[in-house]
Amino acid sequence: MSSGATKPTPGWTFTPAPVPTVKGNLDGHWDRRMAKGGVQPDVTIDLHGHTLASAYARLDLALGQAIAADMRLMLLITGKARAPETGRGAIRAAVSDWLASSRHAGDIAAVRNAHPRHGGDGALYIVLRRKRG
Repeated sequence: MSSGATKPTPGWTFTPAPVPTVKGNLDGHWDRRMAKGGVQPDVTIDLHGHTLASAYARLDLALGQAIAADMRLMLLITGKARAPETGRGAIRAAVSDWLASSRHAGDIAAVRNAHPRHGGDGALYIVLRRKRG
């Protein structure tokens, strides 16, 4: 390659990725406390033994009650995700979609994996938004 060669310019322009919104982000204090297991959930919901339909109904009811009671932290026990061929772990696989499409989605500040003392891979923390005003 000679020193006089120029680099070809692409026929496209670079557009930076959008800056993520604050939704789903917590301040470092919350994240550190949850990662160390230093939080105490206001309520625990256990979905073991439920069908997908009854688990969704139970989660929706519990979210509504927790929001009405101005709670901040829910512990949702789903059980560990399993291999698809066993048919187990279906609730855990569906929870993120349920929460995203829930009528309560606007009241959820963040969802994080639970600390091992609260169930680890088989549980989630659901942080609810604080009511303003």
